[in-house]
Amino acid sequence: GLNVRDIQDVIMSAIGGVQVTETVEGLERYPVNIRYPRELRDDPQQLQRVLIPTPSGAQIPLGQVADIELRRGPPVIKSEGARPNAWVSVDISTSDVGGYVARAREHVAEQLQIPPGYALTWSGQYEYMERAAARLQIVIPLTLFLMFLLLYFNFRNAAAPLTVMLSVPFALVGGFWAVHWLGFNISVAVAVGFIALAGVAVETGVLVLTFIEEAVRERRRRKRKAYSRGKESQVALTAAELAEAVRLGTSRRVRAVSMTATSTIVGLLPIMLASGAGSDVMQRIAAPMIGGMVITTLLCLLVLPVVYEVVLQVREGVRADTG
Repeated sequence: GLNVRDIQDVIMSAIGGVQVTETVEGLERYPVNIRYPRELRDDPQQLQRVLIPTPSGAQIPLGQVADIELRRGPPVIKSEGARPNAWVSVDISTSDVGGYVARAREHVAEQLQIPPGYALTWSGQYEYMERAAARLQIVIPLTLFLMFLLLYFNFRNAAAPLTVMLSVPFALVGGFWAVHWLGFNISVAVAVGFIALAGVAVETGVLVLTFIEEAVRERRRRKRKAYSRGKESQVALTAAELAEAVRLGTSRRVRAVSMTATSTIVGLLPIMLASGAGSDVMQRIAAPMIGGMVITTLLCLLVLPVVYEVVLQVREGVRADTG
């Protein structure tokens, strides 16, 4: 009447130990386990004499129903994807995760020959970073495309949106300098800060170009009245008139652009100076915006109007030739 389950119960309880209760000492609770004394379970010869009760009442030694031998093996057997696996944990403090894994992969490929049937996988934070990078490769181009699409619906031409989008890479330069100066590595939080910086840079550029467009229309309207032309599209402005309109439109936005940049930077400074929980993530989001807003302000007030003036001159030259 003896079965395998009876043998396994004896091995589990008498040799391995089983919890039968717990003791309460004030607020502390301790488990109480029972098993054979060490002198009865520390030698294979002693283990062979462990008795197993049968339903008939007989006591059978364990050595008659099992072969006992010492063998070296892993303390824990793990499996994933129906394959045994082993984990090697690495804690780094001197480099970013992506840079470390790139160098470690080179060393492993040069110095380690993986036998057939074995596979090596890099997981943990690096795996999460790769997954986030794959998503950002879709999110960032989609965000820029939506920005261009909204700008095109606003200006009704392709020249102005392209000029505004030109401010994005220049703004990123300031963000990269700020990240480098603060010693931050490229991460998901930094990428989110760059996405927010791109939106603010485009918004600032739209403010400047909108007033330049209004100044150009106003100058065209004056010239049309002076020459009594019938349609506004038939009035072409000269290079001097375009330069005057661009300077006028830009000068109207100096205070607004400066106030926008100043308020953004001042609002983010408490985040950069914070030291509480979650401040490390928020600082990496704020750093690109602070550095990028400085460059964006100079770009939108000095460089962007000049670029758009050239675009207007080309457009007016085409109109004058076709008119």
